[in-house]
Amino acid sequence: VQLQASGGGSVQAGGSLRLSCADSGLTFSSYALGWFRQAPGKEREVVATVGWSPDDTYYADSVKGRFTIARDNAKNTVFLQMNNLKPEDTAVYYCAATLQSWGDRRNVNDYHYWGQGTLVTVSS
Repeated sequence: VQLQASGGGSVQAGGSLRLSCADSGLTFSSYALGWFRQAPGKEREVVATVGWSPDDTYYADSVKGRFTIARDNAKNTVFLQMNNLKPEDTAVYYCAATLQSWGDRRNVNDYHYWGQGTLVTVSS
């Protein structure tokens, strides 16, 4: 199992980025998926999650209305579309996968597999 995250970069405030996370080893549709981020000196926090149904999504309050998580099981890929980026969105972003079907899957410990992280830098 190897999740590969990509799409990070440097943008100005108000800009957009689209993160992708793909894996060739998972039976992708079997897993719930999430995006987390970790800013310097801070703990890793949940950004968005998607369950087995594409409509089963969760967003942190800080990104609600600006970010969209979507999964494409045919491509074994999960996306995070990030619009209207703010300097406080600057962090390393990680994708994650879990078989856990209980709870809200909003905690780091709920996830079994992690991508390597991709850096997003937003300048003011």
